[in-house]
Amino acid sequence: MKNIILKSKIKMLETTLKLTSKLKDMLTTKSNIKYLTGDATNPIDTGGMRIIAHVCNDKGGWGAGFVLALSKKWSKPEQVYRSCPVPNLILGNVQYIQVENDIIVANMIAQHGYRRDDNNKPPIRYSALTDTLRKVNEVALTQNATLHMPRIGAGLAGGDWDVIEQLILENVQVPVFIYDLPKK
Repeated sequence: MKNIILKSKIKMLETTLKLTSKLKDMLTTKSNIKYLTGDATNPIDTGGMRIIAHVCNDKGGWGAGFVLALSKKWSKPEQVYRSCPVPNLILGNVQYIQVENDIIVANMIAQHGYRRDDNNKPPIRYSALTDTLRKVNEVALTQNATLHMPRIGAGLAGGDWDVIEQLILENVQVPVFIYDLPKK
């Protein structure tokens, strides 16, 4: 009798494990986003090329938010951004800057100005962000790269992270790592 009960429990456990494994596979294939605590300027080693993506404005301003950490580590992304005449900082464009053998920074122009407009619209432009995410995704696919970023567009650009997360899920096919700084 004990043998039958034990075999029954083993069968139930095996079924549960199979279901858990299937559920895990479904969740993994549905979402390519992984959330980490850390610094996006120090992306985890994924064994290949890494692209650090962040949002820039179309007015030539570089001096607040994530770009401060970026400039502290590498000067070239800021130099490339600032060397571009403001009329050429077009929403939806991306500047790619190789900063290390296996790290590229993507300056994504997806923020219009610095502040909310007269209609209280935040500076983030979701259509431009969609365009830049698609472009970065194409480069990542050709480079067999992973994508690393802070919560782009949700800080100074004033965007809604739930909307931005959905845009990432819809437009990026490579693994994405989102970095949140440790709480102080």
